Amino acid sequence: MSVNILLTGATGFLGSRLASALHSKSDVVLTLTLRRSIRIDAAHLVEVQGLDSNTDWSTALAKQQIVIHSAARSHIMKEEVLDPLAEYRRVNLAGTVNLAYQAAEAGVKRFIFISSIKVNGEQTPPATPFTAYDTPAPKDAYGISKAEAEVALQQVADETDMEVVIIRPPLVYGPGVKGNFANLIKFVQNEIPLPLGAVHNQRSLVAIDNLVDLIITCIYHPSAANKVFLAGDGQDLSTTELLQGIAAALGKPSRLFPLPKSWLIFGATILGKRAVAQRLLGSLQVDISEARDILGWEPPISVQEGLRRCFESELE
Repeated sequence: MSVNILLTGATGFLGSRLASALHSKSDVVLTLTLRRSIRIDAAHLVEVQGLDSNTDWSTALAKQQIVIHSAARSHIMKEEVLDPLAEYRRVNLAGTVNLAYQAAEAGVKRFIFISSIKVNGEQTPPATPFTAYDTPAPKDAYGISKAEAEVALQQVADETDMEVVIIRPPLVYGPGVKGNFANLIKFVQNEIPLPLGAVHNQRSLVAIDNLVDLIITCIYHPSAANKVFLAGDGQDLSTTELLQGIAAALGKPSRLFPLPKSWLIFGATILGKRAVAQRLLGSLQVDISEARDILGWEPPISVQEGLRRCFESELE
């Protein structure tokens, strides 16, 4: 028996990988929504204009049983709009709520929302990982918009027969990753010495293949209904260990040397990069036991394998 799935954000880093995985499943009839015309083989394509409170999803939602909503205004390091929070809310809150209500009206059974660990916050104390039950404490506009969207979706679930599943990933890595993770890769590839040889933090990451596997599990598992799950690889790394892992995956030396944390923060502050330093030096751990206990889910690949897959094509 086939299942009809609508995936938003199919051209994004996660969406493109998820679309490929879903297309390979014989029981899935996949529809992708796109903001512009683009060719993706063997999937139903529906062009949708915008993602806000005015978007008409009626064509895309026809006969769908599952919606996976991965489209969003992503976290932007260098904002150019005057009111970032308003823009995040327009897309990530109003756009999501509009889609959810239209989905419920169209008879969609389950709505899977790709949220963010930023709903929980930015850092965790030592050995105190975030859990799905923590009171949300977002610090930036992106996190606030995602937290508000979660609350609104839970209200949609209360008011309708549609089930809602929320997944909060931390930093997602894999082939084609961008942002700060890509910068770390470039430093290692170019064998640039880095003063990060003695960083003793702990950070949770999630390989894109692990996140895709969790999302697909949430399509089918009956106990996923109306739950919140944190995603992760199940193995936390210090920044030092992460850089060493990237170097090992590339077959490169890591070129790390130790400097005291206080020196690193001072130097980053002088250069106007204090926020970057906090991410590199601080801890952010997530507890994935909810997915393990409720879904019986285990990350299918290790961190080491996830890092190796980042460079599969260039190392062949």
